[in-house]
Amino acid sequence: MGIYTEQIEAQAPGKSTAEITDAVAAGLRKSGLRQGSVTVFCCHTSCSLVIMENADPSARRDLERFIERLVPEHDPDFTHTLEGPDDMPSHIKMALTRTAEVIPFVDGQLCLGTWQGVFLWEHRTKSQKRRIVLSYQGD
Repeated sequence: MGIYTEQIEAQAPGKSTAEITDAVAAGLRKSGLRQGSVTVFCCHTSCSLVIMENADPSARRDLERFIERLVPEHDPDFTHTLEGPDDMPSHIKMALTRTAEVIPFVDGQLCLGTWQGVFLWEHRTKSQKRRIVLSYQGD
């Protein structure tokens, strides 16, 4: 079994999603592996990863607006506000979503559905450069 790991940087505009599917697929090509799985891991506590519809951006905007209503800023019960009113809400949104996704690949191709894409989901108001580790295992 072979293992190939690389780190990439990704950035989404504040409180939005940015597709990273092409970067995950490019890493797979570099790995030379044909079948196995890739773990996509985000090394931060105020953003997350999501596999989501990639054809119609309104689906992602609806998701983003939903989580904003679910975990609003300026909640008087939040005490962790050192970095501003988006600080604790960003951590909660990350905890409610995912910091890693595992995607199988066959014949050197990611096994994503027709309308699926891999997205970095920024929960902070200000855009941030984010470190993402891609770890491919297989043959």
